[in-house]
Amino acid sequence: MARYRGPVEKIERRFGVSLNLKGERRLAGKSALEKRPYGPGQHGQRRKKVSEYGTQLNEKQKAKFMYGLSEKQLRSLFAEAKRRPGNTGTNLITLIEQRLDNVVYRMGFATTRRFARQIVNHGHILVDGKRVDIASYRIKPGQKVEVREKSKKNVQVIRAIELTNQTGLAPWVDIDAEKVFGIFSRLPEREEIVIPVEERLIVELYSK
Repeated sequence: MARYRGPVEKIERRFGVSLNLKGERRLAGKSALEKRPYGPGQHGQRRKKVSEYGTQLNEKQKAKFMYGLSEKQLRSLFAEAKRRPGNTGTNLITLIEQRLDNVVYRMGFATTRRFARQIVNHGHILVDGKRVDIASYRIKPGQKVEVREKSKKNVQVIRAIELTNQTGLAPWVDIDAEKVFGIFSRLPEREEIVIPVEERLIVELYSK
């Protein structure tokens, strides 16, 4: 299935949680979820009984929409997470967090993962001094991620950095906001990753 490119705030209303799909609108309290905290559509305010399978599917869908993953990408990451020692769910989230587009977002160079993916794809990001335009590129601890010199004056990048004063930064990245670069200092601990997703349910769904 192709990556979703439709109205993102409808997605947040469907699940009833913020997936950080709208950066500045969310911070300003103008998100559709805050104004209409119920599902979209004519029957959005009806209570629906969700089956066990439906609950597991919802968690998978939330992860896909939030991180901007296709079904194929998520399944591939799950397969790798399952091969690794340790908790499969934790491995899955850690692998996703290592994606370049997500790291750019975590470093505060983009207000949303969608915009982070866009600037990566357009060649605005360097990894250890080399241009990388693959959003799924996996960042390893110690690697340097920076905005290309010509792109440092991008209005949206500048605004994103300003907004990090409100949102804060992930503790596993070290940032130099003035020079617009950061170091992916270490792999995050699961309890540090605050997301509205229960990866255990995704593991259960894919393990059937």
